[in-house]
Amino acid sequence: MTSTATSATESASTTPTATSTATSTTFATEIVLPGLVEPDGLQLRRRELPAPAKGQVILRMDATGVSFAEQQMRRGKYYDQPSFPFVPGYDVVGTVTAAGPEVDTALVGRRFAAVTKTGAWASHLLVDAVDLMPVPDEVAAADAETVVVNGITAWQMLHRVAKVPAGGTIVVLGANGGVGSTLVQLARHAGITVIGTASARHHATVRELGATPVDYRDPDLYARIRELAPDGVDAVFDHVGGAGVEQSWQLLRRGGTLVSYGTAATKDDEGNSQLPVLKLFARLAAWNSLPNGRSAHFYNFWAGKRRCRASWQQRMTEDLAQVLRLVADDVLTPRIAARIPLSDAAAALTLAESHTVAGKIVIVPEA
Repeated sequence: MTSTATSATESASTTPTATSTATSTTFATEIVLPGLVEPDGLQLRRRELPAPAKGQVILRMDATGVSFAEQQMRRGKYYDQPSFPFVPGYDVVGTVTAAGPEVDTALVGRRFAAVTKTGAWASHLLVDAVDLMPVPDEVAAADAETVVVNGITAWQMLHRVAKVPAGGTIVVLGANGGVGSTLVQLARHAGITVIGTASARHHATVRELGATPVDYRDPDLYARIRELAPDGVDAVFDHVGGAGVEQSWQLLRRGGTLVSYGTAATKDDEGNSQLPVLKLFARLAAWNSLPNGRSAHFYNFWAGKRRCRASWQQRMTEDLAQVLRLVADDVLTPRIAARIPLSDAAAALTLAESHTVAGKIVIVPEA
């Protein structure tokens, strides 16, 4: 990973004292994705961060992480990603160090989570105060980071979209992953039986979470699931997409719900990154038109934000609070695969793309 030059004065000022107004200068260390590069093509830069504008705060990063989104953005395959170059980073947990005009100065010194889509792979970043979601003191920053997007996604898919009742049975594809492992734990806590797909080396982990593992590489994968649930299942959570999504649909019993939330099967395909998503939308719409009592949904984390930001953010805050309470109560265990310093973000991305670990890769500040 390459680095831009930084003066000695800047280096000495990277950790400013928390203040209620932006009177001191903040220098941010950022990881830049310059274009279609391998992980080692990421660039490190340091720059002076502008003072927070009206309604903004400066957030000092305590933990961020690597998600599937950054892996796709590196390939230029993430739907609606910004133009290169940009700073990746889908979500962040951090401490407010400065508040802009019309922001309550009581926020300074407190820890919050925020969903950014981009920009969180930085030591400090500007965030709109309305996007801050409280993090309880008893939850460690890395643990909270692990369940920001993953936890909200899993909670909303299970309880807002599929609405699976206690006693039901679901299938979670990728049960060892960030969203998958969280979804398994939330479902088990709700009294739901879970069948989870994962590679054989992760089966012990899936069992520890409370699910019955099935090898996703097994050519008879779906036949094996039908043996475990001969009457069909109440919901399938599918991040893979591609041709296999039809098999997921066929696993449902009458009244069951397919929740599709990704197209991982096409991540390496050439061409328009939006085409697989549009094809999936068409397929789901066609299935919903059938009179068989089943339903199919595409879960979009950002749905509704442009139409009504306030209500969207309220749902985010409410659902994260539910998840973080389960973490604080030791009901939900965040699955952290590794903690890697910000300057080593290339290694973090490489490890995440290796698919050799269970849980989330968390990026932390320099020691």
